[in-house]
Amino acid sequence: MAGYFAIFLVLLTLASGLIWLLDARLFAPKRREQVEQAVAAAGGKLPPEAIERIAKEPWLAETARSIFPIIAFITVLRSFLFEPFQIPSGSMMPTLLVGDFILVQKFAYDVKDPVFRKTLYRNNLPQHGDIAVFKYPENPRLDYIKRIIGLPGDRVIYRDKQFFIQRACTEAHQSNCPGLEQIRYSFTAEGEFTQQGLPQRRYTEQFGDKQYDILLTAAMQEQKGQYFRQAGTAIDEWLVPEGHYFAVGDNRDNSRDSRFFGFIEEDLLVGKAVFIWMSFEFSDNPDRALPRFIPIGVRFERIGRIH
Repeated sequence: MAGYFAIFLVLLTLASGLIWLLDARLFAPKRREQVEQAVAAAGGKLPPEAIERIAKEPWLAETARSIFPIIAFITVLRSFLFEPFQIPSGSMMPTLLVGDFILVQKFAYDVKDPVFRKTLYRNNLPQHGDIAVFKYPENPRLDYIKRIIGLPGDRVIYRDKQFFIQRACTEAHQSNCPGLEQIRYSFTAEGEFTQQGLPQRRYTEQFGDKQYDILLTAAMQEQKGQYFRQAGTAIDEWLVPEGHYFAVGDNRDNSRDSRFFGFIEEDLLVGKAVFIWMSFEFSDNPDRALPRFIPIGVRFERIGRIH
């Protein structure tokens, strides 16, 4: 849906700008000429209401002139700077909750055109621990949000609810390649969240210089039978290809991510999640005549930068 809306904005911007330009260059001069002729024919004493009637813009041209600057600003802002997203599921809990409205920095990575998504400018590459929005590889019309765990060339292992990373060996470190690194976490709390009636444990994970919280459901087994299988590796091991990334949800036992659908192509990246600008608390409503989830409050304490 976000892709269709981007196309709609671009088309609306082009249409309103073209109508405004055509009226300003072709039809507005003709209206002014008609006013001058009418004033001359009336001996210079044409009533103001008559002048206004002759010089009046058509409603289409007036509307285009009014909305074009606003629509053009929104299109540029949303396409190249920041785009708002709403968190629809709990896959990134506890970092992001259902009802969080976030801003995604579009220029954090490659800058792409909003229609064909062709790269216009090469910027920074994703880093370990970034929270990225991307087009879902199995259905690019959908936007997903996950945390980047593996970069191109990395070896990723997920075993006993624990990630291990062997970072890519660069040319500068050929003689001393990195070994297998355990992404360590420490217990924080239990019982704050549940999944299918099962208590979840909150842990603080440390990955390089980034620190963030994750959720694990101890009573749930790993779904290894559903993992994405890569030729030449173990069932719970992946080697990230060049130009691809490996991303997972912070709610490790309630997230469909790279463990299941595979790698994310660089061209599918949308941007980096950087800020929560609004957060609504929802309540499950048992009345079927009303929407299932209705807002019951605003979580002002959640507004701020995303870690």
